[in-house]
Amino acid sequence: MMNEPILDKLYTMRLGAMAAAWQEQQRDTLIAELSFDERFGLLVESEHLARDNRRLHRRLKEADLRIAEACLEDVTASSARGVEKAMLHQFATCAWVDQHRNVIITGMTGVGKSYLGCALAQSACRRGLRALYRRVPRLFDELALAKADGTYTKVLARLKRADVLVLDDLGLGHLTAAQRHDLLEVVEDRYGRGSTVITSQLPIKKWHDWIADPTLADAILDRVVHNAYKVELQGSSRRKNIKED
Repeated sequence: MMNEPILDKLYTMRLGAMAAAWQEQQRDTLIAELSFDERFGLLVESEHLARDNRRLHRRLKEADLRIAEACLEDVTASSARGVEKAMLHQFATCAWVDQHRNVIITGMTGVGKSYLGCALAQSACRRGLRALYRRVPRLFDELALAKADGTYTKVLARLKRADVLVLDDLGLGHLTAAQRHDLLEVVEDRYGRGSTVITSQLPIKKWHDWIADPTLADAILDRVVHNAYKVELQGSSRRKNIKED
């Protein structure tokens, strides 16, 4: 009963995890063998971990990844597949995000492009960074709608703020004039400010023709390709065997 006022104060101060850990300590007879500093350290660690987990949950929810469970630890390193172990280690450090470098992932359908893209974004979220995922065809629909309802600038600003923006399935269909300009606006806003992960079935050498406007193609590719890590995934479709892409 004497503990109830303390618990109430902990919950009032939004220290719920610490309160729960403290209650657990009261039930653990072995905890009495620890010093006060050790017990208090465990309480602080419980609260710190709980807050980290809540922040991560919010970042992942905001990212809205197509493959929410994707993580770099589950990506198989294989030279034959086009994914080197050293490359995965480099990606895991998120140094590429700090340097505002991009990642371009190409390959046939089903080889794991979307999975790797989402894994890069998830890794960034675990590092405390903000990420967003968009399939390119739906992004164009989103931007068209935003123009119609007056929120175009707001949507562009959200895309700009993301530390990591995943643009999945670039190169599908044919671009309209408006979509070319939208793509330039997105990459221009992010150039030198954030990292963009692009997945595509089209090899990079075909992007210029896909954009189909030499001036805009030069501007877009200059802002995306020259400072990018390039991953060319190989192999047959993995969808039948594992959870990747």
